[in-house]
Amino acid sequence: MRRATIHADGHTANSLFAQEDTVHRFNPTYTPRLLRQAFLDRGIELNTPDLNQGRDIAFELHLEGRILGQRTVPRVLVALENPNINPLNASVDYCNHFDRVFAWDKRLFHLSHVCPILIPHPMLHGVVPGPDDRTIFSCLINANKAFKQTQPTDLYLERLQTIRWYENQAPKQFELYGLGWDKSTPAFTLTGRVRRAGTRLKTRLLGLPAFPSFRGPVQDKADVLQRARFSYCYENSRDLSNYITEKVFDSLVNGCVPIYWGADNVLDYLPADCFIDRRKFQDTAAVHHYLLSIDDNAYRQYQQAIARFLESETARLFSSAHITTAIVAQVMNDLELPPSGQLSFAGSVI
Repeated sequence: MRRATIHADGHTANSLFAQEDTVHRFNPTYTPRLLRQAFLDRGIELNTPDLNQGRDIAFELHLEGRILGQRTVPRVLVALENPNINPLNASVDYCNHFDRVFAWDKRLFHLSHVCPILIPHPMLHGVVPGPDDRTIFSCLINANKAFKQTQPTDLYLERLQTIRWYENQAPKQFELYGLGWDKSTPAFTLTGRVRRAGTRLKTRLLGLPAFPSFRGPVQDKADVLQRARFSYCYENSRDLSNYITEKVFDSLVNGCVPIYWGADNVLDYLPADCFIDRRKFQDTAAVHHYLLSIDDNAYRQYQQAIARFLESETARLFSSAHITTAIVAQVMNDLELPPSGQLSFAGSVI
């Protein structure tokens, strides 16, 4: 059995392969577990660095851009995070420190060692409730986060505006779930910090919740999404081509109609009849007015379109099974075993 090291910030003792992620609360580990098993099936055991101490290593697999140590073996990068959050994922110079890069970002596709992939999702689905069994009109499931610096394509702010609109205009038709909403949104400027401190003081002294629509964190999003008719699925940034994350797929596999805003080329992948395109509406009020017009028959048509999409070849391109198989196949194809018995990468650009 050969071994390789997987680098994922914060993880030791193979914690990213556990059934539940103890490092990042409620973070799914389905895809990492699938990846490890796929490599095991090809005779390579993938472990975190602490477990591979003193062992001969075939290669390093880095999940997301991170500070690199001394290079001793071939390196592979899987870059999935938004580059507005992790700039290394979009850096050509950084990517050139790797023998193979897997990324969705089109700005890297001109590099010969970059393999295009999409952001993986389990894509597991079955029978879902119809409109009659959905008691939540609309919801939003996200962590309470913000960019440290102003971003022209920021959708964190759009999420906040959506939440506040419902709390003020239609509080009975919206529920908020996720981590961190028991306190106000993170702030990184003096003005923002003063405002946040004032909100927290009101919460502590007067018992006023920072977000009245907040219903709590969820360990399994299906618990909410199978009861909701509509889900607001905004990426953290808009207009990043191919940046289509788990948010919209979590909604689709649970038969919940998503209101999506994010990738500028989303229609290259998702049929227009299986989601509501937020770009078509002026504001949240206009979206809500449209949602109210969708009767049970129209809702079932959305669900039928979703079911067709989930069985399509395009949907398969996002599946964890397809993407992990592609990654393992490419890495194994890159590996050579020269007479010395040491592994190297064929066609390395380094």
